[in-house]
Amino acid sequence: MARNATRKAAGALPRVELLRPSRGGGRSVLAALWRRRTTRTIGPRPLGPRLLSDLLWAAFGVNRGPGDGPFDGIGRTAASASNAQELDVYVALEDGLYRYDAPTHRLALVAGGDHRALAISPGQRDMLGAAPVQLVYVADVARYARAPFQEPGLRNEAVRTSYANVAVGLVAGNVELFAASAGLASWFHNCDRRGLAEVLGLGPGQRAMYGHSVGFALPARRGGPGPGRAQPARARTRARKRSRRSAGQRPQ
Repeated sequence: MARNATRKAAGALPRVELLRPSRGGGRSVLAALWRRRTTRTIGPRPLGPRLLSDLLWAAFGVNRGPGDGPFDGIGRTAASASNAQELDVYVALEDGLYRYDAPTHRLALVAGGDHRALAISPGQRDMLGAAPVQLVYVADVARYARAPFQEPGLRNEAVRTSYANVAVGLVAGNVELFAASAGLASWFHNCDRRGLAEVLGLGPGQRAMYGHSVGFALPARRGGPGPGRAQPARARTRARKRSRRSAGQRPQ
């Protein structure tokens, strides 16, 4: 498992083999849609090798081999403009920060140590829980120049930016559906872009876009409001104050 990996000297980064993606299991798509929700109270219980492997494959894994995807390339579980596949999914775990290598279905260690806090924007740190997995979505707009089909929009900076945001939404949607299907909790949020750029060593065309917390929901506190029940006025006031402090939080 990833916790056994250690960072090596400059050169080949250590890689962690993931289990082969499952081809069945979980709730149906319709059932998952009914269960989809944002949950910020996530506990530290690890996902385990099977759930982690399936989560990453569902996010942006390879579901069609070379020649079977768009423009004779590989196909992924989320669409991208002209099959540019401009996103990289990074995984922050307790022991390190990894890049998900979808074609080989492996994790490549980028930085040792616990960097999960960087997946949350500084304005949201007071809401940081103990989620065992933090996904980070990084866009590389330089890949648009190498896309197999050069549609006119790829040469427009504003369009490229919009495409990158749409790509994140498609991948994040996969994560949300998988989490609901597998009985996991998830929360899509902003990230510490400057801190991630430094730790990941991002280049000029790369940008950390958003973060995504995934894990098991904590049980509701005894006496607290259950699903569908209103919060007390004092709790609602505290929530509004947190919301104002959390600048840039995404809509739910």
